[in-house]
Amino acid sequence: MHHPRLGFHTWPAAIYAIGDVHGCLPQLRALEAEIIRDAAGIEGEKWLVTLGDHIDRGPDSAGVIEYLLAPPPAGFRRFTLLGNHEALALDFLAGRGDGTDWLDEGGAETVRSYGLDPGLPPERIVAALPEAHLTFLETLPLYLSLPGWLFVHAGIRPGLPLSEQSEDDLIWIRQPFLTSQLTGGLRVVHGHTPGTDIVATPHRIDVDTGCFASGRLSAVRVTPDSRVHYFTISA
Repeated sequence: MHHPRLGFHTWPAAIYAIGDVHGCLPQLRALEAEIIRDAAGIEGEKWLVTLGDHIDRGPDSAGVIEYLLAPPPAGFRRFTLLGNHEALALDFLAGRGDGTDWLDEGGAETVRSYGLDPGLPPERIVAALPEAHLTFLETLPLYLSLPGWLFVHAGIRPGLPLSEQSEDDLIWIRQPFLTSQLTGGLRVVHGHTPGTDIVATPHRIDVDTGCFASGRLSAVRVTPDSRVHYFTISA
């Protein structure tokens, strides 16, 4: 399945990038409310970017997708990126592989969030899911790039230009990305690798604070002057 790669040359007034939500709808609502308060003092269009893994493991993946399908807050444009968990779900829903990878990695919780039994055949689950939710999963972009910055789920393969990055690396990579400085001049904002706190280096910012286990959801605000500000809320 082909997922788009979004590149922009012009910055909005601010970008707010949110880490792995994993079905944690109350935290997503609370974090976006905090972001809206912060953005009130910033003139111009703001972008909300969720960095993939919207689903699985947490209690309300169905509610998270429904929330993200609604119109964004006034003054904001929303971008939702592909994570490895959405890719696993798409493989299961398309009948690729035996499906146990997704169910064992948190997909069972996603299926239950729709009021369904994870033991059902994949075709029964597909038939019961809202069409808009399936389209949401199928059309998620791989990344969003702007001059000097990349917003992506997992990271990039060090030393390769952005145009040559594989989908697998963009949504799955950890090493050697996490310890490399070869990011092609980009500062990479990502999730995928959970930690107790936000990790920021000159080359990358990891905003995955393991919300499904910790109850803490995090984000970073980036402005065109490359200044950053961090947010973390708890359930």
